Amino acid sequence: MTPRKICVVVTARPSYSRIRTALQAIQAHANLELQLVVAASALLDRYGNAIQAIERDGFPIAARVYMVLEGENLVTSAKSTGLGLVELATVFDNLKPDAVVTIADRYETLANAVAAAYMNIPVVHVQGGEVTGSIDEKVRHAVTKLSNLHLVSTQMAAERVRRLGEEPGSVVVTGCPSIDIAAEVGARPGLDFDPFEKYGGVGPKADLSNGYLVVMQHPVTTEYEAARAQVDETLYAVKDAGVPVLWFWPNADAGSDGTSKGIRVFREKEDPGGFHLFRNMYPEDFLRLLCGATAIVGNSSVAIRECSYLGVPAVNVGSRQQGRERGKNVIDVGHDRREIAQAIRAHMERGKAPRDLLYGDGKAGARIAEVLATAPLTVEKRLTY
Repeated sequence: MTPRKICVVVTARPSYSRIRTALQAIQAHANLELQLVVAASALLDRYGNAIQAIERDGFPIAARVYMVLEGENLVTSAKSTGLGLVELATVFDNLKPDAVVTIADRYETLANAVAAAYMNIPVVHVQGGEVTGSIDEKVRHAVTKLSNLHLVSTQMAAERVRRLGEEPGSVVVTGCPSIDIAAEVGARPGLDFDPFEKYGGVGPKADLSNGYLVVMQHPVTTEYEAARAQVDETLYAVKDAGVPVLWFWPNADAGSDGTSKGIRVFREKEDPGGFHLFRNMYPEDFLRLLCGATAIVGNSSVAIRECSYLGVPAVNVGSRQQGRERGKNVIDVGHDRREIAQAIRAHMERGKAPRDLLYGDGKAGARIAEVLATAPLTVEKRLTY
């Protein structure tokens, strides 16, 4: 039996952690051949340079696609999507995969799906069927309609994909591969490295022994003009929390310039002694850091997904994760420094949350590889309206 050629496109820092264990399982499967394409902000140092982690983990890279235009606004997001479509079509034509795997809901994901669908290559969508705020939800559901096989994280997501008209047999609940890494870390959660020595960053070293906050706040593309004001509320809320703050750089989305400028101006104006900024960490190191955190603050999906499994308290700010299924670890607040500070205090008093298996049990990667090796891969779709 000739191995199926599975082309997986990784386009951003979070996309890699979302799919890494599936990449490992595909690479190890006797009936699959991995074709890994790294594209967009995953190639760029200013957004964490995820390709360094990919190369460290030993994955051979079949192609690199540079497609991000400078500007971080709505126009450059649209143009980057178009550029990605052009470049990825050439990559797929060269690689001739049996299927293209696209991940989650970023704008680059749409370029993957459109290019493959128009080239009659079966599209496999990981993490469809979820609900969130901003343009991401439209992208996610559009990719669902372009896809032929749906590997979803939860039962509710599976039901939502079916209600979108997809054939029930094409929808498989695998769990989220990022939970696989969380399960490994959760078995031995101690912080076994010095984050300041290993990752550098900007700002003074801090004593983490008495707790700390991890902050990851991205601009909301449908509210991108408010990104600066929104990040200011979070900055001033965590400033007086009484514990060190470890802040991670935002994604390459419309409004990220406003978020970044807010952080820089705050540091210059307030000179906060307990703040340290990082660009990126390897997925397992980041989750170990989270395990010891007093709370995670911001609007990253890691607070909803991995932190629900790890029981890490989360303060979810704003609309970016609106509608996404969540565990008992999450307190939702608006872009208001008083609300954010109050939620942080509530978590400090309450402590760790119970583990929640909402997004998986730690075996998603192996399930995804097995489905890719055995499921029918066809561009035909029988819709069930």
